Formats: sequence, C-alpha cells, structure tokens
Amino acid sequence: MSKEYDVVVIGAGPAGYVAAIRAAQLGMNVVCIDKWLNLDDKPSLGGTCLNAGCIPSKALLESSELYHRANHEFATHGLKVGDVEMDIAQMQKRKAGVVKELTGGIASLFKANGVESLAGSGQVVDSGEVKYTSHDGDEQTIKTENIIIASGSIPVELDIAPFDGELIVDSWGALEFDEVPKKVGVIGAGYIGVELGSVWSRLGAEVTLLEAVEDFMPIADRDVAKEALKTFKKQGLDIQLGARVTSAKTNKKSVRVEYTQGDENKSETFDRLIVAVGRRPNTANLCAKGAQVELDDKGFVDTDDFYRTSLPGVYAVGDVVGNPMLAHKGMEEGVTVAEILAGQKPHVNYDAIPSVVYTTPELAWVGKSEAQVKAAGIDYRVGQIPFAANGRAKALGQQGGFVKMIADAQTDEILGVHMIGPYVSELVQEMVVAMEYKASSEDIARIMHGHPTLSETVHEAALAVDGRPIHFPPPRKKK
Repeated sequence: MSKEYDVVVIGAGPAGYVAAIRAAQLGMNVVCIDKWLNLDDKPSLGGTCLNAGCIPSKALLESSELYHRANHEFATHGLKVGDVEMDIAQMQKRKAGVVKELTGGIASLFKANGVESLAGSGQVVDSGEVKYTSHDGDEQTIKTENIIIASGSIPVELDIAPFDGELIVDSWGALEFDEVPKKVGVIGAGYIGVELGSVWSRLGAEVTLLEAVEDFMPIADRDVAKEALKTFKKQGLDIQLGARVTSAKTNKKSVRVEYTQGDENKSETFDRLIVAVGRRPNTANLCAKGAQVELDDKGFVDTDDFYRTSLPGVYAVGDVVGNPMLAHKGMEEGVTVAEILAGQKPHVNYDAIPSVVYTTPELAWVGKSEAQVKAAGIDYRVGQIPFAANGRAKALGQQGGFVKMIADAQTDEILGVHMIGPYVSELVQEMVVAMEYKASSEDIARIMHGHPTLSETVHEAALAVDGRPIHFPPPRKKK
C-alpha cells in the first residue's frame, strides 16, 4: 500500500474505534484494521463488545426480564395477560437487529470522520510498519508514524472443558442458543456468568453456576455481594461456591461435569455448559518475530503511563493492556492516546471507573470498597440506605437493595459508592462525576434531588454518612 498514515489502529472494538475517530478529529490520517468475523463470516466493526458481549447480552437480558415480569409481576399491577410464550427466534432476531444497527453506526462514524477501515488482520512489524493481511490472504505493508494496538481480549478456554461450539460454549455461544436448554451449567459466577445465567434462568432453564472461589463476586463490596447472592438464589440460580471443576465430558446431547467442593467429589449433567471464567489478552500473531513489543507475565501488552509500549511509536489501549477489562475504560484510553499523539495532556482517572452488573437487581459501584478502605488504614464513615425507603422504588415494585456511601472521616471526601437495586447502572454515574471532582458526602447531601426519584436514595445515603437521614431511621448510637 503506497499511502502512508499518521496512525494505524489495530482493532475496532471500543478502545480501537474510539481512538481512530478521535485521532481523525484531531486532523490525523487514520486507518483502522479489524479482523472480526461474525458467524456468517462477514466482517463487523465493534469487536466483542458490540458483536458478542456487552450489547447482545443486554438485549437478551432485557427480553428475558420482560418475559419474566409478564409471567410473575404483571398481575400485581392489575395486568391480566394470560399465558405468555417466548419466541426465541424473534428474541434472537431482535438482538441481531440491535447489534447490526450499532455496528453499522461505527462504519458510518468512520466515514463521517474520514477514518479508513480495512477488514483483516494487522501485525506490528517494527516502528512505523504494519503488515495487513486481508481475509482473502492478500498481504500489504502499511507505513505509518504511529501504531495503536487495541486488539482486545478473548474468552479463557479451560483444558478440562474445551469449547466445541455446541454443548460447551464460551460467552458468545451462550448468546446464540436457538432454544431454551432444560439444564444449563455455568463455570464461573462473575459478572458474565450471572448475567448469562440470569437470561436462561428467566426463560425457564434450570441454571447452576460453579464458582471455584469461596467468596461470591470478590470484586464487589462485601455487603453488595452478600445481598446479590441472597437475591440471585431466591430467583432460582443455583450458585455453588468453592466448586472446582475437574472435568467436563460430552456425549451426543449432554455434558457431564465433575467437580470438588470441600472434601466431596460431585457431578452434574447439563444440556449446555457455558465457560465464563474470564478473558485473556488477544495477542496471538499481533507482533512479527523480532518486533520488540514486550508483554507482562500475564500476557498483557506492557505500557508506561502514556500508553507507550517498548517499541517506539507503538501504543496500546483497552483490554489488551490489562484490567479492568471494561469497554468504557478502553474508550477513555483510546481518546487519551489520540490526544497524546496530538500534543495534548489528557488523563484517565483510574480511581473513578464505574463497574456495572446488568442483572435484576443491577449492581454498580465506583471507587474503593469498604474492605479496601479498611486495608488502606483510612478512618472512614459509612452511610447505607435501602431502596425500601424510596417512593419511586416502591411504585416500580423494585424496592430491594441499597446504596452504600463511604467517605473519609477526616476530610469527608467520597471514597467509594456501592449499589444494588433498580437502575443503579444510571445512578452510579452521579457518583462518578462527584468523585472526579473530589466531592464530599456533604456536597451530595446539600444537592437537591428530584422527588420521587431513585436518586433520592443516593441523597439519603450521603445524609446517612453524617448520621442524619430524613426518610430512614438513623443507626442507633452505641452506648
């Protein structure tokens, strides 16, 4: 390819496509190379997030939640709908439509911003040089001033439970079932596992999650995790903690899974087995032999504080540089590295990254957990208010869960906020903004919140940090 570029981006997932668009906005000549192929072998922009992760899973979560509510909750609202049936084919068709609109939207954004798009794989050869291989096998060398690696991550595959694409599947395969299995097993009870388990459980499957660690969702605050575990079990999810899978063997129609739990050897047979034990960096064939791009001991691309790799002119962002593997974190890194290339001085605040689990109820948090604050030796205060005290939550019929706010006892700066309840994926954003500006709990307590809204529970939690909630009894003072 005779044309030279200012920037070549490898990968068109959230980190890559955003980096490409922002670099183009800043006047750079950009090409983005992406090798994603959907199940129909057609290229599609957006990476795992839009094609096989964030977006399709949320579409199925919404459809399955509506089905569940129609069958179990509508009657309490006076809605008599009779027997409700789920058309799985239509549900999958709707999901595919949502995905197609959004991935097509990226193509439109590329065109509007002047970003060239190439379907195929990109390989770093050296500083300023990328080998592009089309899906047909044609190879070309692209010259460029800068390279941004945004190749993302892929599901971890277990040797004891290799994917076969039918009975044992990864998270993508779990989104493509064309019928509801009678029994579904899930290895891993992290956010991917509980979201996928929730989808098929709501639709009628008997779902068992096998989690190797003894604690449920260790990344979440313990109070939130404890409430979530209790709620999910009540919903029918069979969550087995400390369950270490030792083998998964398939026959024509089922999978027999053997695992240990404590001193016991146990086994279960499932119609489908979903492996959701995490993701690993997608670095296979990313760099040509001799290209000096160093990886860390876990296989992530090693970068400095400015996203520079060990090879001059080569940068890396998103999942491929490490945790947290979140689309929005990758997007902000993509914007940041593009602005760095333009001579600006942007910054990503890694202490204010929101995390969300899109189950019902939703889980969301930002900042440090109580355990992390305690481990850091910080003197702190906590305000925790249940949604049961919130008028809007009662009207919605979703009054389970709470908001927990943690603030520095000396400065009152908010250190972390943890939520479980209705639409907390939206409520947490207020606290992201607050923490970005280093707000105190008193700042939130003195801000007027609309009534009746779910956000009033955030307001009450801020008041509770100071022991003065209005709509919920304050904790009894110790004698």
